[in-house]
Amino acid sequence: MRPQVISIVGGLAALALYAAILLGGAATIRGRESAATPDFVLETPDAAAIDEPAEEPVPAAEPPAEPAPPPAEAAAKTSRTPVRPVDPNLFAIPEEGVAKPLERIAPRPPFSAPPEKKAVPLVLQRPVALAAGLVQNGDTTLQIKDIEPEKAEKVCEGAGKSWPCGMVARTAFRNFLRGRALVCDQIDEKAEGSPAVSCKVGNMNVAEWLVTNGWATPLPGTPLEAKAEDARNAKRGFYGDDPRDLRRRPAVIEEPAAGTDFGEPAPDL
Repeated sequence: MRPQVISIVGGLAALALYAAILLGGAATIRGRESAATPDFVLETPDAAAIDEPAEEPVPAAEPPAEPAPPPAEAAAKTSRTPVRPVDPNLFAIPEEGVAKPLERIAPRPPFSAPPEKKAVPLVLQRPVALAAGLVQNGDTTLQIKDIEPEKAEKVCEGAGKSWPCGMVARTAFRNFLRGRALVCDQIDEKAEGSPAVSCKVGNMNVAEWLVTNGWATPLPGTPLEAKAEDARNAKRGFYGDDPRDLRRRPAVIEEPAAGTDFGEPAPDL
């Protein structure tokens, strides 16, 4: 019994000592805070000194929006609007040296070379020979290039008599063109009268054919002069006799001598 009483008394004494320590620490802390921080006095303003806020003004009611005027009235108002003048005399001239005259510069070269224009040949399907070296197709009349223009009324002398060589040359030229197409170079539209063009029938140059057969006179300085000299030496065309003369020398047939061996007969083909 005695040991239990001693334990209880000892426990109570320990609790009392612990409580005394806590109370002493709380007093010490409270004293330090009061010394470090002065007493704060809250000043309360007087209610009479407080000004009441002014009342906000009430916004006035906005007037109702006017209806949009009709188009005629709107156009009239617009027409009465002052317009700013744009007369050049009202603008100031810039100071000398500030405005410089414009200088034209060369344009830039094209990015790609322009396509080459290919000459389109003129094809005459049914040409008509008006004279040696002069042809017509519809409303187009062409003079063959590199030869002198000849007239159908030209007269030549041969074998002691005259003959219409111009008409004969035109007939020969018509026979040459009959049923053939005449292909000519592009015509110069600016040329006056009958433009001179180079023409071909197939692969044959028309001017070369006329000069070779003696039915045309080449222009000086052209390569056809040599062919004209050959026709003159051979007495062809204008340089010969009338080709319409059908008189021929009688053919002489020599009779074979008797006893001539003609050999074996040729086989039938």
